[in-house]
Amino acid sequence: RPTSVLPTRHRLRTQLEFALAVRGSGRARAGSRLLVVHANRTDSRAENPPRAGFVVSKAVGGAVVRNRVKRQLRAASRPLVAELPTGVDLVVRAQPAASEASYQTLAHELMSLSHKAVRQLRMSA
Repeated sequence: RPTSVLPTRHRLRTQLEFALAVRGSGRARAGSRLLVVHANRTDSRAENPPRAGFVVSKAVGGAVVRNRVKRQLRAASRPLVAELPTGVDLVVRAQPAASEASYQTLAHELMSLSHKAVRQLRMSA
C-alpha cells in the first residue's frame, strides 16, 4: 500500500494558491466522470517545484469517504509530481463518482488527465 504523504513543497495549501491554479491566467483543464484537473503555469524556476492540491466536496460522500478519496489521490499524485515540469500547479477536484472508484482507477485517471492538462498548457504557451 503506497504512502499517502505528499511532500510539503509539492502541496498547495492556501485558498489563494488554489484560486490562482483554477482561475489564474495561463491555465488548462481536463475532466472526466471521476475527476477534473486544473493546471496552471506559475514560474518555471527551479525553486518552484510542481505542486498539487485536492478538492473533495460533500457531494462525493460523508467524511470517511471524502478522506479515503483524498488519501488515494494524494498517494497517486506522488509519482506524478516527480514528472511534472517545474512551476506547474495542479488542482484535482473529485466528482461524486470517485467515491466508488478503486485506487488503480483513480490513479490511472489522475495520470491521464494531468498529462492532458499539461499538454494544453504547453500548447497555449
